[in-house]
Amino acid sequence: MKVIGAGFGRTGTASLKNALEHLGFGPCYHMFEVVERPSRMRQWAAAATGGPVDWDQIFVGFSSTVDWPAAAFWRELADHYPAAKVILTVRDADRWYDSAARTIFKNVVRAETPASRAVFRLLNRMSPDFRAFIEMTDATVLRRALEGRVTDRAGAIELFHQHNRQVRDTIQGDRLLVFDVADGWPPLCEFLGVPIPSGVPFPNGNSTASFPKEDRRRMGRLILGTGSRDERRQAARTASAHR
Repeated sequence: MKVIGAGFGRTGTASLKNALEHLGFGPCYHMFEVVERPSRMRQWAAAATGGPVDWDQIFVGFSSTVDWPAAAFWRELADHYPAAKVILTVRDADRWYDSAARTIFKNVVRAETPASRAVFRLLNRMSPDFRAFIEMTDATVLRRALEGRVTDRAGAIELFHQHNRQVRDTIQGDRLLVFDVADGWPPLCEFLGVPIPSGVPFPNGNSTASFPKEDRRRMGRLILGTGSRDERRQAARTASAHR
């Protein structure tokens, strides 16, 4: 592990993932990877219970990580990978909450209504992968990172500031970069000790506008169990190749 992203989701983590991979610090672990491989959800749900965690197994094949759920365990990861650099992605707190409320918090807000709760209960019964995802995000993001204050704007923003202060106070010296993705390549490349890509614009991924379409696609795969079927096929191919 070379780079640990400690910033909350919706602080440019998808853009940073793409940037790190372009600079040679990939593959980069992101919530996208968790959704695509449902077995990873169970790893994170187990980590949230406080039991023993094999971080090397969780991140096998990855050189960096950003976004939740890993960002909720930034202290543990910084201790486990002492040579890894830490990047705290930041943005204006009000804009962060507005973006999160329109995207990753949206289903939580919807679940406040009786009709939405009924739909969620039905999907939980129908789809083990969807149920595992809800349990994982509840344990790692909603409770661990945000202390259940998702619909409390002032409370969530207070936790956002508190989190950023804690990272700054804990990770010292040149191991930490406090990074606004709007600043682009220069501070990131200087921090990582690599040249600025020539003629390549800084990535802009997972915008608020594009999120709903991509979220429907990812949730559709979960509900249909596509990710689990893909994992089983890959496991079968791997086993066959080693016979």
